[in-house]
Amino acid sequence: MIHITIACAGKIKEKYLRDGIAEYEKRLKRYCRLHWAEINDEPTIENASETQIRNIKEKEGSRFLKVIPDNAFVIALDLNGKTTDSPGLAEKIKTIQVNGFSHIVFVIGGSLGLSDSILKRSDFRLSFSELTFPHQLMRLILLEQIYRSFRIISNEPYHK
Repeated sequence: MIHITIACAGKIKEKYLRDGIAEYEKRLKRYCRLHWAEINDEPTIENASETQIRNIKEKEGSRFLKVIPDNAFVIALDLNGKTTDSPGLAEKIKTIQVNGFSHIVFVIGGSLGLSDSILKRSDFRLSFSELTFPHQLMRLILLEQIYRSFRIISNEPYHK
């Protein structure tokens, strides 16, 4: 069974998000071993300079690198990444497994995005949309799409 880790910055505070995440965690148990790797997010500075933003992202990036196993296939959620539809994501996950990876790490950055070090470490950059989503909400959206992917891979019905 494949191992999926969601590496993310910060903690979920909103109950509705925790409830939705718990529902998809329960659904995913039959398809994968799911693990969370929450790192501390760095406080953001109002009107931060480009240098301050880069430093904040690099601090978070070094924390992420500590929780990413060397042998994992890393998918960075990145606004500049490749977009795909749900069957395309399912095919990507299936291909990763066929190529011998037993561990996939999805990385969701903090409110400022991901550091260059994480983008360089990633094996694939995925964009869900040109729209910006709160990184807390992105966890729920990502889990739903991972669940949908496993349903597609298993030839089980899913909502279109």
